[in-house]
Amino acid sequence: MSAPRTTPWPLVALFTAGYLAPYLLPTTVGRLDSGLPLSATQAGAVGSALLLSSAAAGFVLASRVERIGSRTLARFGLALALFGYGGAALTTAVPAVVAGAVLGGFGSGTATTVAATLIAGQRDPHRASTAGLLTVSALAGAVYLTVPRLGPGHGLPLAAIALTALVVWPLTGRLPDGVPAAPTRHHKARLPHARSGLVLATAMLCWSLAQNSLWGVSGRIGLDQAQLSEATVGAVFALGLGAGLTGVLAAGALGARLGRAVPIGAGTVLIAGCIALSASSTDLTSFATGEIAWNTLYPVVLSYLIGLAASLDPRGRWAVLVGSASSLGTAAGPLTGSVLSAQAGFPAMGAVLGAGLLVIALPMTAVALHTGGRPLLPGAIRRRGGHPAALVAATGTPTGTVPEIGAPEQPVVQIAVEAAAVPAQRAYDKAGSEAL
Repeated sequence: MSAPRTTPWPLVALFTAGYLAPYLLPTTVGRLDSGLPLSATQAGAVGSALLLSSAAAGFVLASRVERIGSRTLARFGLALALFGYGGAALTTAVPAVVAGAVLGGFGSGTATTVAATLIAGQRDPHRASTAGLLTVSALAGAVYLTVPRLGPGHGLPLAAIALTALVVWPLTGRLPDGVPAAPTRHHKARLPHARSGLVLATAMLCWSLAQNSLWGVSGRIGLDQAQLSEATVGAVFALGLGAGLTGVLAAGALGARLGRAVPIGAGTVLIAGCIALSASSTDLTSFATGEIAWNTLYPVVLSYLIGLAASLDPRGRWAVLVGSASSLGTAAGPLTGSVLSAQAGFPAMGAVLGAGLLVIALPMTAVALHTGGRPLLPGAIRRRGGHPAALVAATGTPTGTVPEIGAPEQPVVQIAVEAAAVPAQRAYDKAGSEAL
């Protein structure tokens, strides 16, 4: 009987601290616009700078977590988030706010980098990433409901991120001081699955860009095109966050029963339809349906994409690089949505984004099919190559390769062996103990 799997809650907390800033980006940018002498475009640029700084941390630190140590690097990132966001929340000087947001963004990216690296080393990366998405969705929902009741000002969402980093800091003592390595792993080993990783990173950049292109202009769609009140649009967004929690729970319950290809491919196709519906909505019903359905599906597909990236490299490098590419798409999303909607209108923007997602679904599904096979019985060979299950269970990731099904077979050479003939075996009775 196998030991029960436990959720690594310190790792989940670190994941939450790193991901909270992107989840709160709409309210952060809105508060910067209303609370400081910044235009909507300038406030959006500050938000983009925050996300770009977060992505830069991933690219810089992807291969350095083992060398520096995950606990040390996590504390460094949380400290940057605390002082960066906290400082930006306490000042009204625009240059200081921008500098604090950029510094805090690098701290968030550092925490996310460590979390992604450690998740890749878990026995069940999907379980850990699902728990992290559930926690950050719940916390972001609580912030969205609480901040408006605390009054105006740009500092409240920034302070919420800083306080989260402060709360998570004591839990870092339960993180490993390094990243466990396989016995035969070389420190400077090349990235495995290079082609699949590059395809997934590129697709994730475009996938995140499409999601945040809609998210960046959803408020304007509800107010201007659907002719809804601000209170009604806010209620729809709150319901969407609740639906996101439901989606994360569904992803956790589903687990690996369908593999990764079906949730990623089919989920992305459904998201494309939701974006097109929301962007073309002209009343409450269509707007609410599109937004809530999209918020339900988005975390489901994201959790499987995180797990897929983690499965490409047990050292977590692809998980970090793919996550950083996703952050780049997130940063460019609001600007892309604004430009497309201004040039062609909201319905055309939705059609373009939806068509792009349909195209992106193909390579992401192909990567999931190519690299997401399940281990078979001990000694068996996985489809498209892979590792025998017994070898994986005993040693982690093996260094050797296993021939792929369909690969050219080696010639079989028969070798004659001279040996004495084996005497004919006598018959035995049912007990097998005495000859008849």
